[in-house]
Amino acid sequence: MHAVEEAFGRVRSVTNAARLIDLDLLDFRGEIAVGGPGKATLPHPRMAERAFVLRPFADLAPDWRHPVTGTPIAALVAALPATQLIARL
Repeated sequence: MHAVEEAFGRVRSVTNAARLIDLDLLDFRGEIAVGGPGKATLPHPRMAERAFVLRPFADLAPDWRHPVTGTPIAALVAALPATQLIARL
């Protein structure tokens, strides 16, 4: 995925810097993995906190449950703070 990001012009500088493209692996077959250098953490460690991740993901996989907590995606979306606003285009 890093190679794809680089092909689209992503330059890695400092953590959380503005970027042209950002690809994240959210889940893979419900596997749980603690990442390290060059390895992914699964599920993505902050996905359950982000409306811009959960709302589209809920459209794609409405029956998905968080592999660690077992929480249904609808409950994760419902628990999002009202300050996290996103809109369909």
